[in-house]
Amino acid sequence: MNPPESERPALRIDRDPDRPNLLHLVADEVVQATVDLDDPSYLDAEYMQRVAYLIDAMAEPKRPLRVLHLGAGGLAMARYVAATRPGSYQQAVETNQELVALVRAEAPLPRSVKVKIRHTDAREAVEAAPDASYELIVTDVYAGARVPAHVTSTEFLQEARRVLRAGGHYAVNLCDGGQMKFLKPALAAMGAVWPHTAVMAEPAVLRGRRFGNVVAVAADVELPVAALRRRCAGAAFPCRVLEGTELQEYIGGAPPATDATAIQSPPPPRSLRSF
Repeated sequence: MNPPESERPALRIDRDPDRPNLLHLVADEVVQATVDLDDPSYLDAEYMQRVAYLIDAMAEPKRPLRVLHLGAGGLAMARYVAATRPGSYQQAVETNQELVALVRAEAPLPRSVKVKIRHTDAREAVEAAPDASYELIVTDVYAGARVPAHVTSTEFLQEARRVLRAGGHYAVNLCDGGQMKFLKPALAAMGAVWPHTAVMAEPAVLRGRRFGNVVAVAADVELPVAALRRRCAGAAFPCRVLEGTELQEYIGGAPPATDATAIQSPPPPRSLRSF
């Protein structure tokens, strides 16, 4: 029997009533990640699926990658990379040691999945990383269901680009709604750092009519936009891909976020159980 709402911990893992090995990582009553212990390639969250579209398209199938995950969560993305690209070198950065301990205890990684976990701030980890040390950086950093300002600025993104190898890719999970005062400067900052950027999101979210996730990707080489469009169009919940002139028109002249001007993302509506 579940404890009363007031007695439940802020951070916990719930087992799906229909699939006991499907685990939901819940933080402050919002589902942050879902992990399938039977299938490490399973991604329940739509934004994670969109990140996976990039992972699938950025290199030939099954080729191992060097990946840095900023924000460990339930290590769902790390499990996906390990399942689809065996032999990949992966490192995950997470400040919340309680979260890591909970995942290790209740949703342990398969023995075949090797991920080094560091307990430090995402920005500090990037600033300390050697030049050209990763092929992919996935940023999924949240503090209290909000994206911190310091991982959206041009200064941070310049460090991320330094850490990527030539031809490497950057992916970030952002969220916003309404006037997009957080999202558009964050996207402008990515465009100021990389020559190629694109976003994947549902039209209602892009228009500010609904709070939700926007996955933004960037690289110093042409992005696999055609492949991303195909996957987004064929998804259970189809979404748009904006890039080039269309993306610039969407940003609409918003100034790039800097350390001096960046803000954290707005909190999700209280009624939202997952995003």
